[in-house]
Amino acid sequence: MARRRKGRPIDGILVLDKPSGMSSNQALQIAKRLFFAAKAGHTGSLDPLATGVLPLCFGEATKFSQYLLDADKAYASTVIMGATTATGDADGELLEERDASDLTESDVATALRGFEGEIEQVPSMYSAIKRDGQPLYKLARQGIEVEREARRVEIKRLELRAFRAGPKPEADIYLECSKGTYVRSLAEDLGKVLGCGAHVGALRRTQAGPFGLQDAVTLQTLESLKQNDELARMDGLLLPADTALDALPLVRLTESGGFYLRQGQPVLVPNAPCNGIVRVALESGEFLGVGEILDDGRVAPRRLVVSR
Repeated sequence: MARRRKGRPIDGILVLDKPSGMSSNQALQIAKRLFFAAKAGHTGSLDPLATGVLPLCFGEATKFSQYLLDADKAYASTVIMGATTATGDADGELLEERDASDLTESDVATALRGFEGEIEQVPSMYSAIKRDGQPLYKLARQGIEVEREARRVEIKRLELRAFRAGPKPEADIYLECSKGTYVRSLAEDLGKVLGCGAHVGALRRTQAGPFGLQDAVTLQTLESLKQNDELARMDGLLLPADTALDALPLVRLTESGGFYLRQGQPVLVPNAPCNGIVRVALESGEFLGVGEILDDGRVAPRRLVVSR
């Protein structure tokens, strides 16, 4: 007999404004407890140091978390030059310091231009990438370092928004990037180019796929609603599962088409895209899930929601 989950069977996406000093999983577990949700998952880790947009998927929405994992992200970060740390951020042990007073805003702006577009990036040993089933950061904490292959990522937009000179100059940068981009690695590589070392002093994710800070809710807000027993208002903060799929073309089915799709059968849809993954809804607007266009033009079910 299948083990019954504890908690409420709620569905939707909560865009959390993750606080600093907390892992993504810790934030997820707190939110899950506050909602008393039966099932929940996050959509890609944010470093404990980092704050900002962390979409959490509840119930049926967890079926589509991969689309948020694969989505582009945006960050605002403060990079501190003249110091390198073990982790590439302010939480790590200080490894080396040097006076970078001669560094100018122009120097940093010029160096940053070399990171625009597609670049090769070696992930940090303190990343969540797994090697033989173990996250790299766990190996790093044991003093183990392994060789990591460079990965191709894309920096779609990179701006120097402020510069503060001094022995340890600070640069406020903004970037929009593809999945798998590590801001810590970018900061470390920037420090190497400038010849003075660098690390991330502060990091805030401002966008994850279609979700931005304007959509985000703090844990304090959730805790306040919970204390006042305002569950309905809490549930009202959950966004529909299909908001994670805004980038996919929408295909609408008749009630009969929806019936057959739910039985696992491909259905013919007039004027559907020629190929690829699509989100599928009934003509009434009810979201059904994700489908794929077959070679013969029919839509086959790939990931469907279960109606409650």
